[in-house]
Amino acid sequence: MKTAVIAAITKAKGRKSLYHFTRASNLSAIAHLDALLSSTRINPEFEGERRLLAKNVSYGDFLITINAHLKIVDSMIDAATTQEQFRACLDRHVFFWPTLRDCQKMVDTYARREPDEKFAVLEFDAQSLLLEHYAAVKLSKYDSGSSPRFPAHCSYKKSPDMFLPLEHFNTVISSLVPVKASEIREVLVEDQVMDVSKHLRAVYLDNREQLPDYWQCLMKPLADLKVTNGR
Repeated sequence: MKTAVIAAITKAKGRKSLYHFTRASNLSAIAHLDALLSSTRINPEFEGERRLLAKNVSYGDFLITINAHLKIVDSMIDAATTQEQFRACLDRHVFFWPTLRDCQKMVDTYARREPDEKFAVLEFDAQSLLLEHYAAVKLSKYDSGSSPRFPAHCSYKKSPDMFLPLEHFNTVISSLVPVKASEIREVLVEDQVMDVSKHLRAVYLDNREQLPDYWQCLMKPLADLKVTNGR
C-alpha cells in the first residue's frame, strides 16, 4: 500500500525529487545533525507568534536561522482557525517543494526580499524520503505559507484541514486537498526529517566553503536550478 501510494505521487518525470529551501548558513547544522528540524522543534517557546524578521536561534552548538513568516491576510484564514493556530501548524512541519518550478519561485521570492543573503536548495530522492517518513508526511494542494495574489478570487480558506496525510491520498475527495499527484503543491513532514544524507541527491548553492566536506561531491551551482527547468 505505501509503495503504491508513493509510486503514484512520484510517477511523473518532474516529481522524482523533493526540494528543501534553506539558508546556506544553516547547512553546517543540518549536516551535523543529519536532520531537518521544524521551526517548533528548534524554537518551541514562540509557537504561533508571527516572526516579522528571520530569527537566529541557538540549537546545541549551532546558530540556526528560521525564516520570517510571510503575511497571510485575515480573509484567507478559515473562520474556525486563528492566525496563531495556523502559524503554529505551519511551524510544526518541515516543508518541501515537489516540483522544481515551485522551488524556483521560493528562491526568487527570498532573493528579492533579502538580496544580500545566501541561500541553498537541497534535493532529495522523493521515493526513499517519503517511504521512511510515511506516517509523518502530509500533502497540500496550495502554497500554505503566504497569501495568494488575489485573495478575493480564491475558493478555499487556509486551515490545518488543507494538509492531507499521505496515507489518505486517493481516499479523500475534497476541493481543499489534492486528489491527484499533479495537484500536490507542497509536501510536509511533521516535526523532523531524519537521515538526511541517506536521501540527499544534490545541494545547490553558490559558495562551496559553506558546504560540509562530506557533501562536497553533491554540490551544484544554484544557477543550475534554472538551467534544468525542463526536468
